[in-house]
Amino acid sequence: MKIAFIGLGNMGGGMAANLAKAGNAVRAFDLSEAALETARSNGCETFSTAKEAVEGVEAVVSMLPNGGIVKSVYTDDVIGHAPDGAVLLDCSTIDVATAKDVSAAAEAAGYAMVDAPVSGGIAAANGGTLTFMVGGTEEAFGRAEPILQAMGKAVIHAGDAGAGQTAKICNNMLLAISMIGTAEAMTMAQKLGLDPQKFYEISSQSSGYCWSLNAYTPMPGVGVESPADKGYEGGFASALMLKDLKLAMEAAETAGAKVELGEHAKRLYEVFAVESGGKDFSGIIETL
Repeated sequence: MKIAFIGLGNMGGGMAANLAKAGNAVRAFDLSEAALETARSNGCETFSTAKEAVEGVEAVVSMLPNGGIVKSVYTDDVIGHAPDGAVLLDCSTIDVATAKDVSAAAEAAGYAMVDAPVSGGIAAANGGTLTFMVGGTEEAFGRAEPILQAMGKAVIHAGDAGAGQTAKICNNMLLAISMIGTAEAMTMAQKLGLDPQKFYEISSQSSGYCWSLNAYTPMPGVGVESPADKGYEGGFASALMLKDLKLAMEAAETAGAKVELGEHAKRLYEVFAVESGGKDFSGIIETL
């Protein structure tokens, strides 16, 4: 399949490489020449503009920083420039309203489109083990699913347009809350004289079991290997977690949802990200 890929950053670069590895002809675009060079080394053909990249393709995949850029790229460079009938897949994490607006504009122009944000981080993007939460019609999902499967381990249809973004921001709000709780519990246990490894062995097999503890232990040298064992480098940057929490709070206000723990998590990550925005989000344990 001929696929355009727009946005070759920390996540997009690995995703585009996996599409190429799966045998697709990937036409890649990014503003960074270094990102384009890496894409070429991974088997992608590169272009100097997004409009050129989408010429003659069957699908367009994007991984972009925010809703404003997503709207601009699709409005100016994709819709009306990609062939009629191409399926469009935006894998960025953006606000629900913009996802719905862009999808409506694409569908009005004759394209099938899904919002398909991801969970898994840079390692999963490189390894092709991402989880995709997909919003869009059944027809659009059916066309997008094989493309997403080449980049992930799980592809889940969440509902209509915008549902993927809703699932992503709610999931990451829960993740932020559980990571803070895990960090607090581990630190408290240590300060009370309990060996952190013993706490992990007990809690990871009892009612404290959760992904933040069992699969992403935030304390160095305890539990599974995680960014904590690498100085909190790599993984999921705290600045990105803060971005997702802000999106979640905006959505909660629109929906009239009560999210007191979500608000508290946002405040804590706002403080942490000032000095440590590039560190993995589990590094918030250092503030305790």
